[in-house]
Amino acid sequence: MPVLALIAYALYGAIGFGIRAVVHHRRTGSTGFVGIAGSPPGSIEWLAGAAFVLALAGGVAAPLAQLVGLVEPWTGSSDLAVHALGAAVFAAGLAGTFWAQLAMGDSWRVGVDSAARTDLVASGPFRWVRNPIFSWMTITGVGLVLLAPNALAVASLAALLIALEIQVRAVEEPYLTRTHGDAYRCYAASTGRFLPGIGRLTTSGRPGGSRPAEG
Repeated sequence: MPVLALIAYALYGAIGFGIRAVVHHRRTGSTGFVGIAGSPPGSIEWLAGAAFVLALAGGVAAPLAQLVGLVEPWTGSSDLAVHALGAAVFAAGLAGTFWAQLAMGDSWRVGVDSAARTDLVASGPFRWVRNPIFSWMTITGVGLVLLAPNALAVASLAALLIALEIQVRAVEEPYLTRTHGDAYRCYAASTGRFLPGIGRLTTSGRPGGSRPAEG
């Protein structure tokens, strides 16, 4: 159902980015969009942002390409069970993404401003995982793939996973460690990265100046 996938994708953009940005702007006077502005081309921040943009573009291109016959769908129009599952997974991912975004409050950002200091959020869904927005985004992406399953859709989801891994491991975790020090180290040592209990960080080296290492 490529048409339904496109509608779902537009809905996700409107709610997950548009409405959230409006709410944030009303509260803080900023949209919260930092992006990769100022990141040197080829830097790790730039690579993470480029992979994310590629994933977004692929997410739109996949159902469009299927509509015009450029890619072969992996399911037929009669495979209602797969498409129904995709719709359910997408709806859960959308709701979870928005919930996690709201839980960040005024600390919500798209991208990292290394000069800014936001509060360390460890409540709501952040009690169980450190990056619940990204976790729910991945679930949303799986739902979109199931709505219009084809090779390009799977490649787009793979690009999203790569972008999130780079962003979290190489950009956000070092930033949060520099900004919040031991408070983040303790939080990361007891809370999983994307799933509860998985990807917790331990510290190595001298106390207080140690570097996080995955345990």
